Formats: sequence, structure tokens, C-alpha cells
Amino acid sequence: MDLSNMSASELRQLQEQIGRELKKRETQDLQKAREQIFAIAQRVGLPLKDLIATGGRGKGSTVAARYRNPDDTTQQWTGRGRQPKWVKEWVDSGKAIDDLRI
Repeated sequence: MDLSNMSASELRQLQEQIGRELKKRETQDLQKAREQIFAIAQRVGLPLKDLIATGGRGKGSTVAARYRNPDDTTQQWTGRGRQPKWVKEWVDSGKAIDDLRI
């Protein structure tokens, strides 16, 4: 297809057609992928609710603690977010954070 001979109006129209076709194909590809995933789940005997439930880290999932206060073992930290006061004090006193690893 030679685009150089097309008018601006024809090019815009072609661009719109391409956009619609891309959206249609993406929808078809997504549906095909879902069907393949569900077929695999069915073949191995995995219930769909289990397949969906294990889809990743959702709200409410917990992360294991990676650090523990040796002076108070009830104080633990995952290593995510701001350092708790006891971790900051430990590091500020010159001690290595790796000494707190569980």
C-alpha cells in the first residue's frame, strides 16, 4: 500500500480503521489466552477458583519478617517501608542490620 499518494483525510480514516482492528485483535488474543489457561487448568484438574485465587499478592497478603529485635523478640520487621525505631537505633549505634536477620 502506497501511503504517499493518499490524502490527509484518507490517512486519518485508515488510522481509525487500524485502531479499531488493533482493539478487536487484542480482545480476541486476550480471549484466546484465557481459553488456553482454563483448558490447561481443567486438564490438570485445578479448579478455576483456585487458579484465580493464587493469582498474586492481593490485599491482605502477609510478608514474612526478615529482622527481629534480639532484646524483644516480639518486635519484627519485614524490611519494607520505614525502619522501625528499634532498627534505626540499632543501626545508629554502629551495629550491622544483618545481625538482626532472622
